[in-house]
Amino acid sequence: MKTTAAPAARIVLPPAALALLLAGCTTTYQVQVDAISQSTPAVSTAQSYEIKSTNPRVDEDSLRHKEVANYVKTALSGKGMYEAPQGAKADVVVNVDYGMDSPRVKYETETFPIYAQVGGGVRYVQVPITDRSGRVVGFQTVAVFDPPRTEIIGYEEQVKPVIVYEKYLKLSARENKEADEGRPPGEVWSVNVSAEDESKDLRKYLPILASATADYIGTNTQEQKPVKIKADDEVVGFIKKGI
Repeated sequence: MKTTAAPAARIVLPPAALALLLAGCTTTYQVQVDAISQSTPAVSTAQSYEIKSTNPRVDEDSLRHKEVANYVKTALSGKGMYEAPQGAKADVVVNVDYGMDSPRVKYETETFPIYAQVGGGVRYVQVPITDRSGRVVGFQTVAVFDPPRTEIIGYEEQVKPVIVYEKYLKLSARENKEADEGRPPGEVWSVNVSAEDESKDLRKYLPILASATADYIGTNTQEQKPVKIKADDEVVGFIKKGI
């Protein structure tokens, strides 16, 4: 039996094709969280607060700011905190800053699987020839085609420039009292959350960033730490629902 193998075909799937393989999967966001707390525990009992913007370019009467403020209020409610009634003095002032930094270029290394068609080809087999009585009177050579199979034979790395945008949400709670000898009121806790990728859709990321703050208000991360959040996480639904 003689076999002629088909030549191997080398295939590298492009990003678009790989994305199709992931269709239907829940989006996972990678965020960076940096939290500081000056007391232990920082939020042991319910505390009243009032929200202020630290960005002079933000209109506190705009729909965007009200949307962000509602996300923050929802996150704070998860820690037992509540907004001080109008006319009442809040325990702390929660300063809020959010936005998107200017684009920058970074270089990413992507790994793609390399596929090849292996095996297959044409083989020749001897088929018996029979007469009317069923007696073998000879043999005939017949070509049989075996289709090749596709296998991963390795991986290829490609480095490409990517334009990324950092979206951020910063919360800082300070004691609600007058400055003492020029020193600002003491900070009770702060949480800085950011996400950096190719998306320029800040509004889509704001509930994701707010949901990350919900777990770290009043805690110490010691340093910036990466956190993964899925779009369908319970905490994201809680933040989007609002109060």
